[in-house]
Order: sequence, then structure tokens, then C-alpha cells
Amino acid sequence: MTARSSLLVGPDGYARCAWVGDDELYRRYHDDEWGVPLHGDHKLFEKIMLEAFQAGLSWITILRRREGIRAAFHNFDPAVIADYTEYDIARLLDDPRIIRNRLKVAAALTNARATLELTQNAHGALDELLWEFAPPTREHRLTSLSDVPAITAESTAMSKALKARGFRFVGPTTMYALMQSAGMVDDHIEGCWRVV
Repeated sequence: MTARSSLLVGPDGYARCAWVGDDELYRRYHDDEWGVPLHGDHKLFEKIMLEAFQAGLSWITILRRREGIRAAFHNFDPAVIADYTEYDIARLLDDPRIIRNRLKVAAALTNARATLELTQNAHGALDELLWEFAPPTREHRLTSLSDVPAITAESTAMSKALKARGFRFVGPTTMYALMQSAGMVDDHIEGCWRVV
């Protein structure tokens, strides 16, 4: 893939990473969130949840359902989610606003409990754990979408660390997507207006 085909000029005249396409929601996500450093246990727990629900699906599917997922899962509050019962699981599996996959819903509960265990005596522990895997800033910009990795040594190490603490649906590819989303890496393509 060439650098030119890795960029797309939107109706506003700005060149963006081509994966954005012509979807306005994707454009806003790319411009305002993707690659922007994100901190805080609660915000990063939300990213873990959303990335887990995304596994095997397109990210735009999750973006379109994010507000519904947020509402269905009590604003991504791990303390509330950790106490969900079988009734709550049944409620969620009936809720068309979310991804109704039993394994992913169960993982949300498991991940909420793992988050609470990690952070109960150490506020900021999830943030610290995830950010310790952020790689050094690249010396050069990516010139093509084909330069963007799916898995890195850091995402593999992050995945192993989370799995060792009981998290689920946190494979290396999913964790690299989290690293991109939370700004631990900046994978904007050279020529994208977001490149600073």
C-alpha cells in the first residue's frame, strides 16, 4: 500500500489515515481520540471493555454502540459491573445496544473484578500497569498503513501481564489496538493532519 492510498482527504479538506473512510463518527474518533494519551483507571477500564467487545468485529461497530454499551454497563463502573448477577447477564444478553456475546459479557464481569482487585488498595494501578508497556516514541513516522503492526513485543507483554491478573479477551492484537486508542503509540500516517 502506498503512502498516498494510506491517506484520504475528507470533505473538510483535511488528509486523514485512510481507515477513517467517509464515516463522520470515524472521522471524529480519529481526530479527537485515536492516538491521544489517555490516563485514569476508569477510562482505561472502559477501553479494555470496548476493545474486548470489538474482538473479531470492526471498530466502527463498537463506536456506533459505545453509548448503548456505556448505558447498559453502568457507565463502565467496575464496582457495579463486578457485582452483576445472572439476572444482569440475562438482561445484557437481551439488550440490542450491546454486542450480545455471552463470552464477552462474562469477560466484562471478570475484567471488572480483576480491575477492582488491582486498584482497591492502589488508585492508579491499572493506569500504571498499562502505561509501563508503552514503547518509546518512534524516531520516524509511519509512511503507509502497511507499516502499522497488529502485534508488538509490548502488546504481547501487556497481554501476558493482564492475563496473569485474571483479565480475559486481552490478547496481543486487542492490546495493541488499546495502545493505539489510548495514545500509548501514535500510528497516524505521515501526511495525516493529526501528525505533530
